[in-house]
Amino acid sequence: MTHTRSANDSSRTIALIEDEAPIADAVAARLRSEGHRVEIAHDGPSGVELVQRVKPDLVVLDVMLPGFDGLEVCRQIQRDRWVPVLMLTARDSEADLVIGLGVGADDYLTKPFSARELAARVAALLRRAARAAAEPVDDTPVRIGDVLLDPRSRRVQRDGVGVHLTPTEFDLVQYLAARPSRVATRGELLEQVWGYEIPSGGRTVDSHVRSIRRKLGADVIRTVHGVGYAVEAS
Repeated sequence: MTHTRSANDSSRTIALIEDEAPIADAVAARLRSEGHRVEIAHDGPSGVELVQRVKPDLVVLDVMLPGFDGLEVCRQIQRDRWVPVLMLTARDSEADLVIGLGVGADDYLTKPFSARELAARVAALLRRAARAAAEPVDDTPVRIGDVLLDPRSRRVQRDGVGVHLTPTEFDLVQYLAARPSRVATRGELLEQVWGYEIPSGGRTVDSHVRSIRRKLGADVIRTVHGVGYAVEAS
């Protein structure tokens, strides 16, 4: 099954993997009202099959699913082809959120959430994906201490060993590293890296920074309390 799109068509194909029918129906209705095509699966295995079959532009993925959970779904679908993933979670612990980001999710919403915020997050992720595909790449490698970022291949090494960053994590580190010693506020990072500015999105930035520190070291990004984050010049 394929989805053809004209140059002026802003609609996208979205795979929605959510086992609670009322939530799935409400989310699908909102996304369809935005002009998107939405395909739904209600458990982990059928969610993976759906993504492999329709090759969506974005996946909205619940963490708690029958069959196997959303974290395993995310691992499997990202192995074959990168796709932006917005995770929906009833869990609110920092550890659970960081794990979700670590397996390839780009953003998350904690239940309950508003339809307006979900639509804004989806639109922002789609804009970022389109922008990344269209913009020319500055292929100058960036070094932060023992960390080396290669913008062209989007690969990262720490002490010569490859480290996997999600696309959002890479963009966040690259944005800060391109402005060494300059402090970026959470609002700026949400606008420039994620493509939206919603007050509740501040925790999203914090969770991504924690995930990056787990992978690249605690000192790679500096917290400026009450302001935001910075990367020091090497």
